[in-house]
Amino acid sequence: MAVGKNIRTYFQGTWHDGDISVMRAADHGAWLGSTVFDGARFVNALAPDLWAHCARVNRSAKALMLRPTVSTEEMVEIVWEGLRAYGEGAAVYIRPMYWGIGGDQTAIVPSEEQTGFAICLEEIPMAPESATTTLARTRFRRPVMEDSVVNAKAGCLYPNNARMLAEVNARGFGNALVADAMGNVAESATANVFMVKDGVAFTPIANGTFLSGITRARHISNMRADGMEVHEAVLSFADFEAADEVFLSGNMNKVTPVTAFEEVSYQVGPVTRRVRELYWDWAKTTG
Repeated sequence: MAVGKNIRTYFQGTWHDGDISVMRAADHGAWLGSTVFDGARFVNALAPDLWAHCARVNRSAKALMLRPTVSTEEMVEIVWEGLRAYGEGAAVYIRPMYWGIGGDQTAIVPSEEQTGFAICLEEIPMAPESATTTLARTRFRRPVMEDSVVNAKAGCLYPNNARMLAEVNARGFGNALVADAMGNVAESATANVFMVKDGVAFTPIANGTFLSGITRARHISNMRADGMEVHEAVLSFADFEAADEVFLSGNMNKVTPVTAFEEVSYQVGPVTRRVRELYWDWAKTTG
C-alpha cells in the first residue's frame, strides 16, 4: 500500500526503484499474519533514532517467533545506502520489515529456517507545525499479552487500530483515545499520548498493552533534561478531560497537538510547543 511517492525497496540483497513485489501467496506472512515492521524518519538529512528502530524490528521478529536475519548495524548501513538516492530536503518514511515464509508441520508456527526481509523507503512529507488532531472514545480496546503479540510492532495488531479509527472518523474526529483492558487510557489508535496539567506532563505508564514508543522515550528524556516534571502514571479519561494540553507522540510526525477530546477543547500550549522544539534541537545534535 503506497501512501507516498518515490518508493525504493531493498530486497534480496539489493536496492530496487519502485514498490516491487516481495511476498508470495503461500508465504506464512501472507496468509497467517507473521509480519513485523518498524518506522523511522529521514528529515532535513537526519534520521533520528534510526539504530533504535532497526533494533526494535529485530526484537519484534523474535516476538513473532521469526528469526531476524540482518543485524541492527547492517540494517542501519543498508538504510543509509538507500537514502543516498534522495535529496537532503526529502522527508522519507523508513520501513524495515520481516515476515514468515514457511511453517512447521502444523503450518501455524512459522519456521525459523527462512525469514523474508525488505526495507521500504517512501517519500512522505512531515505534517506542518500547524497540524492538529481531535480525539474521541472508542469501544475497542488495546489487547494484553495473553491475547495478542503486544510486545511487537506486528501487522496483525493493526486491524484493531483500523476499526478504532474508522469508528471515530465516522463521528468527525481525527483519532481515538484508547483504553487498556482495565479501562485506563493506554494511547491513541496510532501513537502514544501525553497530557499536561498545571505545567506537569503525564503519559500512561507502559503496562504491556501497548508499545512504549521510541519517540515517546525520547520526549521524556528531553523534557526531563530541560527541567520539566514528567510522570508515567495510570491515567483515566477524566484526567484527560481535566488536562490543559494534550499531544500525541509518534514517529511519523513526532508531536501532534490535540485540540479536542469529545466535547472538551484544548489550546496548543507552551509545553507541547517546547517538546517539539526540544526534539528537533536534540535531533540536530545527533546527526
